[in-house]
Formats: sequence, structure tokens, C-alpha cells
Amino acid sequence: MAEIIRRNLDEAFANACAYSEVVAAGDWVYVNFCVGNVGGSVEEQVHGALDNLEARLALVNLTLQSVVKVDVLMRDPWNIPAMEKVFAQRFQGVYPARKTIATEFAHKGGADGLQVQLDAIAYRGE
Repeated sequence: MAEIIRRNLDEAFANACAYSEVVAAGDWVYVNFCVGNVGGSVEEQVHGALDNLEARLALVNLTLQSVVKVDVLMRDPWNIPAMEKVFAQRFQGVYPARKTIATEFAHKGGADGLQVQLDAIAYRGE
């Protein structure tokens, strides 16, 4: 059986919240709760979330090009076009499968705070 690897950018935060930011199991890598630039515009938050995703993927030597599936959680689904614009810039035509879910976030800042969160699955097989 292949080893399951768990990694965190911030061990203290992840341990306090009782989850792993990155779990590599065989050829698959699962990354959760990617956020960034909270309080900024939707575009800034999508860029921030993708920056956070890239940093977490780097823990297991992967890049955005390895991502095969993304779940995007958004406070306002009417902001999907802004998210798609950023995805087009960052994924440069190598797009993952994607699902977008509208949700309220239990996060500091309320409606003016967190707007976007990403969860992703990447492939690291040969």
C-alpha cells in the first residue's frame, strides 16, 4: 500500500483546526481551503486563492498544470465571470474540471470578507 502524505503550510494553524491542507494518496493529491487576499475584490481573492493553491501544491512538487478538478465556493455566484477571467489567465488553456457552489462563509469580515475558496484535486502520476 502506498504511503499517504499529509502536508501543511502552517502546521500550528492546521493542527488547531484539525485538518490537513494537502493529502497525497497514491497518484492523487487533495488540497482544501485555499483562500487569499480576503477583503479584496473577487478577482484579487481568486488570484490569492490560486496563489495559496500553488504554494500547497509545491509542498508535493506539483503546479497548477497538475490540477484536474477544482471546486470553487463563492459567496455570490454572479461573480463567476470574474473568476473565469482569472482562471483563463492562470491556467492558460489547461483547465481543470470545475464546479462552482454558492455558499455563505463563517469567516471574519462577514459579507465584506471571504468571497472565494478553492478545493482541488491534482494528479501526480507518470
